[in-house]
Amino acid sequence: MRHDTDVRGMNSGCGPSLRAFSRALARATLFLVAGACSARGQVAGPLALPTVPAEELEARRLPVRRIQDTVALVLNRAVRDSAFPGGVAIVGTHSGILAHHAVGKLSWGNSPAPDERTLWDLASLTKVIALTSAVMHLSQQGKLDVEAPVQRYLPEWRGPMKSQVRVKDLLTHSSGLPSWRPLYKETETRDEALRLVISTPLEASPGSRMVYSDLGAILLGQIVERVSGASLEQYAARNIFEPLGMRETMFHPPPKFLPRIAPTEYDPWRQRLVRGEVHDENAYRLGGASSHAGLFSTAVDLSRIARMYLNGGELDGVRVLDSATIARFTRAENRQLSHRALGWETANGANSGGRRMSERAFGHTGFTGTSIWIDPGHDLFVILLTNRVHPTRENRKISGVRIALADAVSSLVQ
Repeated sequence: MRHDTDVRGMNSGCGPSLRAFSRALARATLFLVAGACSARGQVAGPLALPTVPAEELEARRLPVRRIQDTVALVLNRAVRDSAFPGGVAIVGTHSGILAHHAVGKLSWGNSPAPDERTLWDLASLTKVIALTSAVMHLSQQGKLDVEAPVQRYLPEWRGPMKSQVRVKDLLTHSSGLPSWRPLYKETETRDEALRLVISTPLEASPGSRMVYSDLGAILLGQIVERVSGASLEQYAARNIFEPLGMRETMFHPPPKFLPRIAPTEYDPWRQRLVRGEVHDENAYRLGGASSHAGLFSTAVDLSRIARMYLNGGELDGVRVLDSATIARFTRAENRQLSHRALGWETANGANSGGRRMSERAFGHTGFTGTSIWIDPGHDLFVILLTNRVHPTRENRKISGVRIALADAVSSLVQ
């Protein structure tokens, strides 16, 4: 089981020999260097990042230099501590960017450095950036009722107690479903995997406990498809990413982006270094574009969706969500059960949001080493993108880095 909010079984069986792993890592490093060189002249320079207006900095007395230095300090220390080979953080308000800093290399070997346009496998940030945002969009149009039973949209989802499960129980991870199962080992095709998710029995009565469940997120993706008539990939692109100008947020990044994609793990199951394809094995079995994992994005793009949320659903004159829907989905649903909102996690002083964010803050993490926190109470967002699973998922130092970054930045903007 994962220990980083995401849930996934550990790879079993014998992995590659140390010599084979070393050869594979060396080949990957050479490819990274060669890819970066071949991309020169083909990839446009870094996108301009809008900065926070001077009048806002003055009115809020925001110490931009100290914020920038603090972000750099936290990330530089993390790389020295081998928490991840490379990473980028970007911090801002509703109106623009306060600080951004890239550190390390794309691989532990001799490879290019990341920047704000490096593409990262977001892992479970897919659940909020794509899935929850799509559910919110459908909900505000009246096409999807989160209070409705799941069986209204997926009538084939039957079994003991399943008729009691509501859509919002899937969003809050309180449906009674187990956390995970190895679909990639139990099935051979996407359709088989989806049928297995549908047939998986509940382990507890709905609403009795919170267990973070990839299976519940997969079911939510199926609901989005049934309601909208489009795949989650298509719906999110058309209604969330394209209106926000998030041109480099996608499932299945094409080969031209490969030189800018951070590698993740040497996967014993696939027997290769994973780069440019989803790290999560179950998402891979589901075709690479699942509702629980599979999305790739950049710091630049994620800063745009974070600013949209802080702006009450609008960015640069384009409205994507309404403020009432954002408020509904980002407050804790039942604090006696958990600190989960609808799809989102909320700050509770003990999770990756750290100890200084306001009670209105919401965010999420991803198993590969990614996280996003948005705090309307302090008009602040903090995004951290890394490939901490490279070359192995056994590196678990990312949790402390997330908290250190969130606390350090939050202390300077209050």
